[in-house]
Amino acid sequence: MAFQLLLAVFSCVLLLPQPAFGITRHYTLEIKMQNVTRLCHTKSLVSVNGQFPGPKLIAREGDQVLIKVVNQVSNNISIHWHGIRQLRSGWADGPAYITQCPIQTGQSYVYNYTIVGQRGTLWYHAHISWLRSTVYGPLIILPKRGVPYPFAKPHKEVPMIFGEWFNADPEAIIRQATQTGGGPNVSDAYTINGLPGPLYNCSAKDTFRLRVKPGKTYLLRLINAALNDELFFSIANHTVTVVEADAIYVKPFETDTILIAPGQTTNVLLKTKSSYPSASFFMTARPYVTGQGTFDNSTVAGILEYEPPKQTKDAHSRTSIKNLQLFKPILPALNDTNFATKFSNKLRSLNSKNFPANVPLNVDRKFFFTVGLGTNPCNHKNNQTCQGPTNTTMFAASISNISFIMPTKALLQSHYSGQSHGVYSPKFPWSPIVPFNYTGTPPNNTMVSNGTNLMVLPYNTSVELVMQDTSILGAESHPLHLHGFNFFVVGQGFGNFDPNKDPKNFNLVDPIERNTIGVPSGGWAAIRFLADNPGVWFMHCHLEVHTSWGLRMAWLVLDGDKPDQKLLPPPADLPKC
Repeated sequence: MAFQLLLAVFSCVLLLPQPAFGITRHYTLEIKMQNVTRLCHTKSLVSVNGQFPGPKLIAREGDQVLIKVVNQVSNNISIHWHGIRQLRSGWADGPAYITQCPIQTGQSYVYNYTIVGQRGTLWYHAHISWLRSTVYGPLIILPKRGVPYPFAKPHKEVPMIFGEWFNADPEAIIRQATQTGGGPNVSDAYTINGLPGPLYNCSAKDTFRLRVKPGKTYLLRLINAALNDELFFSIANHTVTVVEADAIYVKPFETDTILIAPGQTTNVLLKTKSSYPSASFFMTARPYVTGQGTFDNSTVAGILEYEPPKQTKDAHSRTSIKNLQLFKPILPALNDTNFATKFSNKLRSLNSKNFPANVPLNVDRKFFFTVGLGTNPCNHKNNQTCQGPTNTTMFAASISNISFIMPTKALLQSHYSGQSHGVYSPKFPWSPIVPFNYTGTPPNNTMVSNGTNLMVLPYNTSVELVMQDTSILGAESHPLHLHGFNFFVVGQGFGNFDPNKDPKNFNLVDPIERNTIGVPSGGWAAIRFLADNPGVWFMHCHLEVHTSWGLRMAWLVLDGDKPDQKLLPPPADLPKC
């Protein structure tokens, strides 16, 4: 009798819905070498579980996620969960030498975090050197059970992750660039879900194909994992409805072209044609270019294919599908800043009852940072000449003219242990030490200073940050990513920011909320956020070449007074340097 009662109770427990606070999900990611062939070129690359791109990870809002990363390659590795807030769990954020020392060969580390107040499309990637060129994958956060999307439920959801393919080893490319002081070689192709598509030589078989049914709605989860390029994306003869950016719901709007910067994600609804069109359609992406350096001027293509009506399925063999008319989209010009600006201005937070835009209306601290390129003197060992802007200079990049030197000890560990002396300076400047006409004629002196500087904030400080592009070595768009926070983009503009006039036009009602924002070429972007997450948080350009050159810094948010306002203790298996 007792056993039957216990069995009945157990059966009832199984039938109960999952708890509102979520469940615990376990994943294991093995970082291993894998032979991959693209463009008729086979190479051994660093992969996740032998896959390129890496596997899709799925969780729900409220879930605890434990991901064991096992390093089976000769490179040190660390993984960043791009866009995850990591509330009090900075030890799991992942940027090497910022929140952790990297995982060494033969070692493992369990990333442990809980997804709080977030749902949508994010992604994960290596966060050391240029390993994220192949180590990346989708991170899908579903709403809590029973909570619907703020739009009609799609027939199907499809992650589409843009990347770059290098025939050479990307680690060798950045190593050579660092030694010579010049710009690195560009990629050989762009990819969709790891596939270059038929516009590249020897790649027709390596084409991403999206097969759809007429009269259905598909949710495309777009992710830009490219190393160094913002991308335009369009589907021939179709429009899409933008419903989310960086895992934040937005006011829906229709467009035939998407602009997406490295690090950013965008969810769009694709409503297919009501009847079988007897045609196929290219889905293409190519770069949006604002800088003066070399870039990969090529186009990746996937193919949108319609499932034929049942009565004609037998007649539509693979051969007949190939014979269908194939339409191509018209993408904006490579340097179409006008389109980029209009697209960015359409993005607004949903700001509904269920998804409010909690913009900080009162600001405790206002900062003004410049972002852009510069130079370092050539390293004259062995009478070396450089391949930078001159033969005596190397390319560099900086925030407020400080080019960030990566430490050899993790900043968060140094702060937490009270052993930060000699590791970093807590005195990042609030504004440029030497003001100049930022977007006008550049100064003759292009040299940057070098250091490991942090901006220290008391817990719960409300921050307004204006990021100003500069014309030093040419104006350029910079996609800036802030770890540990979402922020509101309250204003953008061209030319020099005017602190007297421009704030009057700030949008404090429904500004877009993001984790990565493109600072306009020759312009500025103003963001606001609440520093309610204790820890050390990296902020950097998501063009990997600029990060390598030093366009990066970090924020140190101090603990609050209450127990739930303090950084959690480090895990026992935290990697050591």
